[in-house]
Amino acid sequence: MNASLDDRELGDAVAQVAQNPASIIPQIEALRRHLLRMLVALGITVTLSLAFSELFLNVLSRPVGGLQELQAIKITENLGVFMRMGLMLGVALALPYIAFEIWFFVAPGISPRSRWMGLLGIPFAVAFFFAGVAFAYFVMLPVALPFLLGLTGIPAHPTAESYFSFLLNIMFWIGLSFEFPLVIFILSSIGLVNPRALLTQWRLAVVIISVAAAAITPTVDPVNMAIVMTPLILLYFLSIVLSYAAVAARGKTP
Repeated sequence: MNASLDDRELGDAVAQVAQNPASIIPQIEALRRHLLRMLVALGITVTLSLAFSELFLNVLSRPVGGLQELQAIKITENLGVFMRMGLMLGVALALPYIAFEIWFFVAPGISPRSRWMGLLGIPFAVAFFFAGVAFAYFVMLPVALPFLLGLTGIPAHPTAESYFSFLLNIMFWIGLSFEFPLVIFILSSIGLVNPRALLTQWRLAVVIISVAAAAITPTVDPVNMAIVMTPLILLYFLSIVLSYAAVAARGKTP
């Protein structure tokens, strides 16, 4: 495989597949094998995670004072919460392996430079995601939960299902949003994003981030929105820096 693959247009690859549809069958078979291994790994991590579900339920319930502050209304609610925690923890543990399987699938079709960049990007992707999860748990929730539970003065005793669903959703979406700089770096590396365009459109980006923060934030007060917006804006400018670095690594002019 030579370096010219870096500059090959996606349309050329699509045209080749259109001319010879049978050429994609080996890739489909390879994808099936990778997906099967992902599912096996996920099954193993979820099974192992069930042993630690109760521990993590205790840890994640600390922002509201512990499990004793929650209640279960439905007969199967405790079981459902226990299983969901094991599932989410298992998915989190399997993420690095799933990322490696994706890399193994795409590696034969990309240049050596892109292959190494993808491999090195996996630990960064995992680190960014868990950094977002940690931010949601340690920074955002301690501010948002007291506001939500004490807004009207009505005694609040959330159910376990509603509390953990709310908590896990917030942690997931914040963790996912922290992947933005890495996504921009990858897209810039393959020439789909121009850092100069990102820099000139920063005002529009701030508006979009504010809308996204309003959708992610569980409250409507400006304090909690600012807590979400601030890291997202910083991540956007970090993505610009990474985009310039990616373009420079390709030997191109932004």
